[in-house]
Parts: sequence; structure tokens; C-alpha cells
Amino acid sequence: MKITYYGHASLGIEVGGKHIIVDPFITGNPQAAAINLSTIRADYILLTHAHADHVLDVEAIAKNTNAVIVSNAEIASYYAKKGFNSHPMNHGGSWKFDFGKVKYVNAIHSSSFPDGSYGGNPGGFVIEGEHKNIYIAGDTALTYDMKLIPLRTKLDLVILPIGNNFTMDVEDAIIASDFVECDKVLGYHYDTFGYIEINHEEAIRKFFDKGKDLMLLPIGDSIEL
Repeated sequence: MKITYYGHASLGIEVGGKHIIVDPFITGNPQAAAINLSTIRADYILLTHAHADHVLDVEAIAKNTNAVIVSNAEIASYYAKKGFNSHPMNHGGSWKFDFGKVKYVNAIHSSSFPDGSYGGNPGGFVIEGEHKNIYIAGDTALTYDMKLIPLRTKLDLVILPIGNNFTMDVEDAIIASDFVECDKVLGYHYDTFGYIEINHEEAIRKFFDKGKDLMLLPIGDSIEL
């Protein structure tokens, strides 16, 4: 499994010979100016919620790739009505795709489209693919529901928001990694806006002091599990 960071909360995942894009917000992010949207490959687009900084480039990527949009029922329906391929899910449900199993899990946040349309309840994704499992938390506060995840899935990586203000902060993300029983953490949803700028060295040190590994990838860089 290969994971590429496209800035903010945007990710590329290669698993089982398939390409997945999560929450594409690239053209609206000056920090991701070096990423060429037209070269992005996608068989699936996974959306945690409907905010503009998570769905801005969905339609452009879907038009280029004919990708299947996977999200909650309201978001999937919103794009299906526009003629896009979609797969609806809801909290606690899972589905076996051709790249692995995906479960849609709780997140504490809000969700509405830029045009004001209802975006359903926000969520995160647990992906079991090949021999590696990951949890993408989405935009969320720290929640006790995270403790349910390791009861079903042993994680190899957890991807957590750490920017504070709109989501949990570094300290809560450390607790979240305890809840999901995974000490290997990829941080995201930070630095894009003034509200969520962080001190990188301090964040990494705080995780290190708790015996955990926090990775803050440069935009465009990848890790392999």
C-alpha cells in the first residue's frame, strides 16, 4: 500500500492495483500548486464529508477518470444526480471493493456543500487492503467511538487531523492514537489556513515523547506500508 500526501486532507492511495483519491482539495490550495490535477489517477474517490476544502476537485477528477465516488448516502446521491458513478454508505457499514474492505465510521464535525446542500453526517474510513490496514479519521474531534476500531481491525497506520480549531489538536490526536491502538501516525489537515498552522518540530516531539511516530509529509511525497 502506497500513500501520497496531496496537501491539507487530500490523499492518494495505491492498493490492490487500484488508485484511490481521498478528499481532493488541490487546485484551491496554493501549497499544492506543483500537483497537476490532470495526471492524477483514480478508480475511486472517497469523501469524508462535503465541505469545500474536501470536495473542491471531485468533479474534475471524476470526469477525467470515471472514478466511483464513495461516501455517505447524501453525498453519494448528490453526485449521482449529476451523473457521476457513486457508491453510498453509512456509519457502521462496510463494503468489499476490488481493492479491499472499506468501513464508514463516525466523525464529530459538520457537513454541507458549498452551495448549501445537506452533506449528511461526516465520517472516516477504515480500509483493509492487501496485508495492511489504515484508518482515515477525516475532520473530527476526539471521540470515544475510536476505541471501537481496534476491536475489529488491527491498524498499521492512522491518519489524523492535527491542526486544531476545526478539528482535534496534537494532544488529542495522541490520545486518538491510543484509542485506535496504533503508534504510527500520518498527520494531516494542518498549515493550509492561518487557523490551523502548527509547529512541526513541537508536534513531532510530543508524539515522540509518548513513544509514537508522527509523519508530516511534504506535499507530493509518499510512504509505503
